[in-house]
Amino acid sequence: MISNQILQSTLDGLKGITRTELCVCDIEGNVVATTFDEAGDYGLAVSAFVSSPAESQVIQGYQFFKIFDENQLEYILLAKGTGEDVYMQGKMAVFHIQGLLVAYKERFDRDNFIKNLLLDNLLLVDIYNRAKKLHIDINARRTVFVIETPNENDSVALECTKEFFTAKSKDFITAVDEKMIIIVKEVRPEESYEEMEKIGQTLLAALTEAGVVDAHIAYGTIVGEIKEVSRSYKEAKMALDVGKIFYEEKNVVAYNNLGIGRLIYQLPISLCRMFIKEIFDGKSPSNMDEETLTTINKFFENNLNVSETSRQLYIHRNTLVYRLDKLQKSTGLDLRVFDDAITFKIALMVVKYMTYIESMDK
Repeated sequence: MISNQILQSTLDGLKGITRTELCVCDIEGNVVATTFDEAGDYGLAVSAFVSSPAESQVIQGYQFFKIFDENQLEYILLAKGTGEDVYMQGKMAVFHIQGLLVAYKERFDRDNFIKNLLLDNLLLVDIYNRAKKLHIDINARRTVFVIETPNENDSVALECTKEFFTAKSKDFITAVDEKMIIIVKEVRPEESYEEMEKIGQTLLAALTEAGVVDAHIAYGTIVGEIKEVSRSYKEAKMALDVGKIFYEEKNVVAYNNLGIGRLIYQLPISLCRMFIKEIFDGKSPSNMDEETLTTINKFFENNLNVSETSRQLYIHRNTLVYRLDKLQKSTGLDLRVFDDAITFKIALMVVKYMTYIESMDK
């Protein structure tokens, strides 16, 4: 249903063009929008006109017109005057408002369709039937972006996102809760994940410039059919979580670049606890001192290269070797050995995941 503000703006615009006073009432005679200085009581006249079979009629110096939405009577339009010009201008106004009804209804239906599609609330046959009715290409390539901002219902972020995608009429911007903005983006045949990454980074920059700080963006895989859009949405949501857990330095995360973090994210928490207990004998890497953790992280960053790690830490090579030997004695894992290094790296990621899950449960 069109808002009263939209109808009022439409009547003001039509009056400016036709110089004819116009008024829209609901079928009970209540004034919805008007350009008259003093809108009168049209209840009885409207009720009589609604009951008549005529689609237009002159009553008390006004042209009355019926406005339908798919054969359903929605409004009554009054045009001040009884001449032929007023009749034609009234008919034009009716045509314009009926077009608005169709456009806004289609927009509303499209938004509902996309929301239900994302949430897997539609049967396969309904997906194709409704997409066809709404003129949505079922075979277009698409991916789903999700944006999470620190503030719920962030109107600035939503407006900025709409402006960013304003020229892309085949993209859909919606939300299924207060926390995230969702973009179902159509992907051209020549576009790849490299272009999706650029879009994510450019959008992040636009949000930051608009004053939306600490926003996180993630996107799923590119799918080839509309029925797979919900999968891309689920992937994007997972990428958002995995990115916050394991890749804090990234504000734009792609599902297909999650690596081992995606596997750990899907592990049962009980299995994670069992793994940490077996590796560290009940202890946790999070209890290690800051110096040790910094040494370990820098060692991994430099692909287990002792010389480069000691150089970046501004310590002697022997000092680094001493620290690694000390770590081996306490954990039984020698980070200079590839298998032990992999085990320790996974253990650190598992601890991060467990910490995240525990914080979410509080």
